[in-house]
Amino acid sequence: MADTSTQSIIIGAAPDRVAAVICDFARYPEWTEAVRRAEVIEEYEDGYASQVRFTIDAGVMADEYVLAYEYAEDLSRVEWHLVAPSKMQKAQRGSYDLVGNPDGGTTVTYTLEVDLSVGMLGMFRRKAEKMIMDTALKQLKRRVEAAGAAQ
Repeated sequence: MADTSTQSIIIGAAPDRVAAVICDFARYPEWTEAVRRAEVIEEYEDGYASQVRFTIDAGVMADEYVLAYEYAEDLSRVEWHLVAPSKMQKAQRGSYDLVGNPDGGTTVTYTLEVDLSVGMLGMFRRKAEKMIMDTALKQLKRRVEAAGAAQ
């Protein structure tokens, strides 16, 4: 299995607003550059997605895969894993941890572990993971804060 990478960002919105954006998978293509399509294929009884099919195109990496999701009752943690190997990935595990801050914002910690099907030197893999995580967190921040400004 690949090494685990972790990054955090502070978003100027309450945890429930951040969680709402994270859990709205169908809208990912609107704000996540690499996601071309996100389709909820199974839901839990409460309406949250249990499995989502993603089609991504990040230039050098294009893939289609299904992730299975689990949620903390208060949505302070959203975690996922790859259901079955894809063209580019043998395994993927990840999570978002949301912690409310005294100023009303949220610290979001993104943890990701990907085992690629294609060979990649360790230093290039780490650089790619950092770029993917950094981009994902910045896009999440932009989406949540823009939605808050529109309210």
